[in-house]
Amino acid sequence: MTTTVPLAGIILAGGASRRMGRDKATLPYEGSTLVERMVDILKPRCAPIFVIAAPGQAMPALDAEVLRDEVLGVGPLLATGRGLRAAADAGSELAFVSAVDMPLLTVDLIDTLVAPAVRVGADVVLPWDGRDHYLAGVYRTALAGRVDELIDAGERSMRALVDRVDTQRIVMPQQRALTNINTAADLEAIRNVQIA
Repeated sequence: MTTTVPLAGIILAGGASRRMGRDKATLPYEGSTLVERMVDILKPRCAPIFVIAAPGQAMPALDAEVLRDEVLGVGPLLATGRGLRAAADAGSELAFVSAVDMPLLTVDLIDTLVAPAVRVGADVVLPWDGRDHYLAGVYRTALAGRVDELIDAGERSMRALVDRVDTQRIVMPQQRALTNINTAADLEAIRNVQIA
């Protein structure tokens, strides 16, 4: 059932990447970049795909629409709202929101999250493996207005949104698909696992 549910894709690529020490979106990964890898992962399941980049951030040519944050360094909530609005304007009711640094993400995981969003009408569906994965969840695009309200009230965290709407958490064991690359050591660990 879930594979027929229309789903937009939103990739947040404009973060400061302080722990990595460089832009993660253009980090080389298996012959391309992390942002290209993420577009390739979402492409079989999500349409349209929006990549939210920082002002002036270099981006490779992508099979996705690149949107720019208006302000640098204000966190993922504002970028999520921008992506949700674009997805709603494109006619999508649901969107998968992802960080740019999840190269092991799978379509199966995405579909596991879409099912409850459809079945129970949740605003947000997140995987939970001992912690919330705010940037690996299904969001209703109608939440763009709620994001604007939160930003106007001075909020910047994704938690501010998910704590105020109908959020369903899908409990699951730790998943390789939810692995984030935050440091050079994380990237090396993923490469070593793939070689083994």
